[in-house]
Amino acid sequence: MPRVPTLVPLDEFTFEIPMTEQVGMRVPGRLFSNRALLGAVQGDPSLQQLANVATLPGIQSPALAMPDIHFGYGFPVGGVAAFDLAEGVVSPGGIGYDINCGVRLLRTNLTAEEVTPKLRALIDALYHEVPSGVGSKGGVTLTGSEIDEVLARGAEWAVGRGYGRREDLAVQEEDGHHRAAEPNAVSDPARKRGLRQLGTLGSGNHFLEVQRVDEVFYPEFADVLGLVRDRVVVMLHTGSRGLGHQVATDYIQTMDARLANDGVTLVDRQLSCAPIASSEGRRYLGAMAAAANFAWANRQLITDGVRRAFRRVFERPDAELDLSVVYDIAHNMAKEEEHRVGDGRRRVLVHRKGATRAFPAGRDEVPAPYRAFGQPVLIPGDMGTASYVLVGLPTSMERSFGSSCHGAGRLLSRHAAVRQFRYEEVTRALSQKGIIVRSASREGVTEEAPGAYKNVEEVVRVAEGAGLTRRVVRLTPMGVVKG
Repeated sequence: MPRVPTLVPLDEFTFEIPMTEQVGMRVPGRLFSNRALLGAVQGDPSLQQLANVATLPGIQSPALAMPDIHFGYGFPVGGVAAFDLAEGVVSPGGIGYDINCGVRLLRTNLTAEEVTPKLRALIDALYHEVPSGVGSKGGVTLTGSEIDEVLARGAEWAVGRGYGRREDLAVQEEDGHHRAAEPNAVSDPARKRGLRQLGTLGSGNHFLEVQRVDEVFYPEFADVLGLVRDRVVVMLHTGSRGLGHQVATDYIQTMDARLANDGVTLVDRQLSCAPIASSEGRRYLGAMAAAANFAWANRQLITDGVRRAFRRVFERPDAELDLSVVYDIAHNMAKEEEHRVGDGRRRVLVHRKGATRAFPAGRDEVPAPYRAFGQPVLIPGDMGTASYVLVGLPTSMERSFGSSCHGAGRLLSRHAAVRQFRYEEVTRALSQKGIIVRSASREGVTEEAPGAYKNVEEVVRVAEGAGLTRRVVRLTPMGVVKG
C-alpha cells in the first residue's frame, strides 16, 4: 500500500499536509474534505501526489485538493496550484490530457411531466444527433484551414458558422474564446486527430443528461438563471477530444527532454514541467489555449445537436422550447489571474486539474447577467443520483484561489468498476428509478456506474462548508447518453 501523508485537521472541512511530510516541499498541501470522504483517499496515491506538487518551483501557498480528489497523472484530479509568473513552472500534468474538459447546462421551458412521455424518443434522438463512443467520429469534418480557425476562435467560430445563437457566447467562461491561443503551437498529429471529432461526445465520463430541477436552495439566483422547480434541463460534459490529448502528449515529451538536458530530476517524472517564461512553457500555454478553443467549439456544436433533437421530438422550433445556455464552465486549464498572495496582490498562473473557477460576485470574469451573484459552478454527480448548480463565494478567493470541485470524483478506477459491476445490473437499477440510458458500449455504462463515484451530496456539503460555493439548485437525472 502506498504511503499516505499525515493529514492535520484545521477545521471540519480542511486538512493540511505539513511541509515535513515530503522532502523538498516548498508549501504545505491542503485538502478540502470531511470525515465521511476521507476514507476514499486512504491508500490512494492522490495525497502523495498533492505533496509532490508542493515541491515544484515557484508554487504559491498552499497546494490544494478539492473534495472530489482522486488519483491522476502527475497532479491528483481535483488539484489546484498557483505559480509565480517569473519563477514558477507550467506542468501539463497539472492541467490534464483532456484540456478544457467542461460542463455546459441548457435550460428548457418544459416540465418533467411534459417530457416524460417522450423521454425515450428524446434520448434516442440525442444519441443520433451527437456521435459518442471511443474515438467517435461523425461530427463536422474540417479542412486544414478550418481547424486553424477553430483553434483560434473557439465557440465564436461555431456560432459564426450557424451552430448556435450569438447570446450563447456571453454565458461561457472566456466567452468561449481563449485569446492567448497559438494554433501554430499545435502539432500536425494533434490537428489530424481533431479533423473529424468536432461535435462528438467521446467516451469515459463524458455524457449528455436530461435532468429535472429537483430542489431550489437559492431562489433569487435560480430565478436569474431561469431554473424553476420541475423544469427540464440538459447537462453535457466533454472536452477537446483527441486533439487535446495529443497536445498534452507532445509537450510532456518536449518538457521531459528539456529536464533531461538540464539534468533536473523531479520527485515524480509525471510532474514534467518547464518555466512559465521559457519558450517551451509559452508555446505549451499557447497550444493549451488553442485546444481549449477546440473544446468550446465542440460543446457549441453539441449544443446545436441537442437543439435539433428537441426540435425533432417536440415538433417545435428550439427557440420556442427555450434551450438557452445557462453557463459553460471549464476545468483542466491553467490561467493567469490576479490573487492575493502573502501581503499583496499579483498575477499568478493557476493550474486547475479536475477543478473549476468559483469566482464571487463583482469579479469582471463573471458574465454580466450573473455578476451581482457570482459565477455559476456546475457539479455533475453520477447518472443515478444528482448534479448541482452552485455559485462562487468571496471566501473562495481567500481559501482556494477562487476554485471549487468539478464533480463527485471517482471512488473506483474504470478498470475496477468494469470488474465490479455488470451492465445488466446497472441498467436495471437505473430503469427502476425511471432513468433511461443509451451508450455506444456496455463498458461506457459499467465504467461510469453510480457505485464508481463518491457521494455527490457529501462533496457539495464540503464545498459549501469550506466556503468555496453555495448551493443554488439540485438536478436529478431522467435520461442519459454515454460514450
